Amino acid sequence: MDFMTGLKRTHYCGDLRISDVNKKVTLCGWVQRQRDLGSLIFIDLRDRTGIIQLAFDENTDKAVFEKAFGVRSEYVLAVVGTVKERSAKNHDIPTGDVEIAVEELRILAKSETPPFEIVENCPTAETTRLKYRYLDLRRPDLQKNILLRNKVAKITRDYFYENGFIEIETPMLMKSTPEGARDFLVPSRLHNGCFYALPQSPQIYKQLSMVAGFDRYIQIARCFRDEDLRADRQPEFTQIDLEMSFVDVDDVLELIEKYIHRVFKEAVNVDIPEKLPRLTYNEAMERYGSDKPDTRFGMELFDISQEVKDSGFAVFKSALEAGGTVRAIKAENAVKTFSRKEIDKLTDMAKGIGAKGLAWIRMTPDGMASSFAKFMTEDEMNAILKKADAKTGDVILIVADRKKSLVLSVLGALRCEAARKLDIIKPGYNFLWITEFPFFDWDEDAQQYVAMHHPFTSPMDECLPYLETDKAAVKAKAYDLVLNGIELSSGSIRITNPELQDRMFRLLGLSEEEANEKFGFLLGAFKYGAPPHGGMGIGLDRLVMQMIGAESLRDVIAFPKLKDATEPMTDCPSAVDQEQLDVLGIEIKKQ
Repeated sequence: MDFMTGLKRTHYCGDLRISDVNKKVTLCGWVQRQRDLGSLIFIDLRDRTGIIQLAFDENTDKAVFEKAFGVRSEYVLAVVGTVKERSAKNHDIPTGDVEIAVEELRILAKSETPPFEIVENCPTAETTRLKYRYLDLRRPDLQKNILLRNKVAKITRDYFYENGFIEIETPMLMKSTPEGARDFLVPSRLHNGCFYALPQSPQIYKQLSMVAGFDRYIQIARCFRDEDLRADRQPEFTQIDLEMSFVDVDDVLELIEKYIHRVFKEAVNVDIPEKLPRLTYNEAMERYGSDKPDTRFGMELFDISQEVKDSGFAVFKSALEAGGTVRAIKAENAVKTFSRKEIDKLTDMAKGIGAKGLAWIRMTPDGMASSFAKFMTEDEMNAILKKADAKTGDVILIVADRKKSLVLSVLGALRCEAARKLDIIKPGYNFLWITEFPFFDWDEDAQQYVAMHHPFTSPMDECLPYLETDKAAVKAKAYDLVLNGIELSSGSIRITNPELQDRMFRLLGLSEEEANEKFGFLLGAFKYGAPPHGGMGIGLDRLVMQMIGAESLRDVIAFPKLKDATEPMTDCPSAVDQEQLDVLGIEIKKQ
């Protein structure tokens, strides 16, 4: 039987207002709850737009009234009725001025009692909600997130289409190439022993689109990385991927700035400046200890190496004698929050990320307390306090090491942790461009320089003369967009000169054979007239996550994975039968 025969939905539940009074409407949706008051029955009907109250009273057809009596939560209904003004209004919902006097009621589907209540901010454990994700997705707060994501995707397409971009789909099954993380591999049935890779990004294909002459490419692309998960990372994610020909750094940044301004205004009605602040990588590391700093609070790093260079404190002395540095941050009005016990926790955190320890000064109302003052002269301690501009109530945290990069990164992490504990992070959206990244990164284990970016990133023009002679000084035409301490996007201007690309491969330790094996098709393409080009990828999931202030990407992805990369709803990943493995020529080795 077709339960919808003769019915056609005319309105969504959440769209009706006082201006619709006396309209005859047909609605469909799920029952939020039913309230039986004897001679009155009220049903809250819910769809993705909101909730409307259905009313049944002495004027309702008896058969319809009896049917309403048997309705339970999460039943699927279709109703025909007239919009009426409510006598007892509900000012907490947009439809609270009206209700539906029901004339016809059809139960389209019944429901068992769900394993948790379908309400906002459901307290049920996330693993249970993800097992029944199709029910979890009915919750109004989660539906709002998914609908906002849809809105952001539409605004994105509109903006880039209006700016001359062409949407081009790139392959999901591609060659495994170095991208910075492990590939997800797909075995080939037709070519036993060979594998496709799922794309970590459409990087190579979008560059080939530039060689093909499409000039401006855009794709809302699915990407895959086999890496450890965290709150802002999933094994499969969505990227707003773009590439432009005949541009340099400023062209890309200005286009994205206008996009950010538009998408925030249209999606969440927030005004973001069209011109976003910029910091070089070195400036960001020196001031914030991070290449993705959260600038919603201060607490910038400062250097006290000069102030302690002659001290008798062995920790400071040994670090400086080894060519290292001593840096600090000051947490204002933090003495009550950072007791000795809390500082011990910060010390454990610092050690956990590589520091040998954490020195500290607490400016208590009774005077200065410090973990190292007994090794210092009074003048040396006063010099530190002067450099910090320390006042009663402040806490100074200090890290020393022979490796400057370690000192900066440890203090950068402590800075964010201290801000969270002090609750001084201001609400809002602080965007920041990070530019002029190092081209090479020193690998302590391998004792050699390695690429900090993918191998097609162009070095800055002024660095070309000393690529071979001073790798530490080489900077890249690379840029990241940071939002509230989260890397939102990353991009660069690409190398298109075959001779320069060969030179870069040699510097990165790739032989001519290796380069041709991994990238020969791209290098070959560059020999046929490659335009200068550059682009970037913006994390769509992260963008929406930041817009709504969510704690996890799982709040903005319809069917996400847990931290161990499993999906409880479908119980994947799962084993496959031996016949499938035999066809692929694969033998499973138990670990």
